[in-house]
Amino acid sequence: MIHGPALFRLLGDDARLRLLRALARDRFNVTELTGILGLAQSGVSRHLGLLRDAGLVVEERDGLFAYYRLSPALAAEAPLWAMLQAEFEKAAGTPAAREDEARLQEVLRLRRENFARHAGPDTRDGRQLVPGRSWAAWSRALGLLLPPLDVADIGCGEGYLTIETARWARRVVAIDRSAEVLARAKQLAARRKRSNITWKKGTLEKLPLPDASVDVALLSQALHHAPDPARALTEAARILRPGGRVLILDLRAHDQPWVRDKLGDRWQGFSDAELQTLLTSAGLEQITVAVGARRTGDPFTVLVAAATKPADEAATRATPR
Repeated sequence: MIHGPALFRLLGDDARLRLLRALARDRFNVTELTGILGLAQSGVSRHLGLLRDAGLVVEERDGLFAYYRLSPALAAEAPLWAMLQAEFEKAAGTPAAREDEARLQEVLRLRRENFARHAGPDTRDGRQLVPGRSWAAWSRALGLLLPPLDVADIGCGEGYLTIETARWARRVVAIDRSAEVLARAKQLAARRKRSNITWKKGTLEKLPLPDASVDVALLSQALHHAPDPARALTEAARILRPGGRVLILDLRAHDQPWVRDKLGDRWQGFSDAELQTLLTSAGLEQITVAVGARRTGDPFTVLVAAATKPADEAATRATPR
């Protein structure tokens, strides 16, 4: 491990300190660290190389991945380790550190939800290895229980959920405001050989669909991008057939303002009561709002909500199926 002026020059870089602060929490690969820090992968790799050469971090292989963690030798350097811990604590309340922490928690959440990488009985958490268990397989199994439905995926983005929905739906109309994003999603669907998807350019507040034309209006992590969430839900209700349902996955109200600049979010989530009110105002009934995913210490909680359009055919002209 290097010492003296060279060490202090190395630690004088804020990005390298942020890397060490993340690695003090757990081991991560380059892709995960890129997401946590919000930096280019090339920069993260370069900083990791410098820290590794200095003896501050070590690299270890796990299957196809290379993970980085703090060097065990660092803890043996008591004065240096105490200095770093003091620096981590000092920075903990800064906006940059809070953003890093929020993204770190998201990486850890994704790890937990990837059943295929669950640890075996000889690891520190003692969880049992269950080959083949995954959220994707579970969601596809549930889809087999559903009748053939026409679905609108509103704010479909890159189309991953669209393609999953197309496995069980009769027809999916995928809508996004970006022609470039739609083109990428369409290419992905072609590679996955999904032919029951129609791609349309449109906004959440003006959907390119006729009244009463679908059975399900799906908004997954889309509502917090809407300039006018109330108008977006009114539009979602408009395109539903009588008895059709709106299904929402979105963030509960949070205190992470960085998502506005870095992710383009217009709203910092919604409270349970706000989501209930928005759905009621859109003329929907049988409303359910519940927690979809939550972890202690994670600033982001996912809410799931469902609501039904009244089955009043006199009030809505149903489109023939």
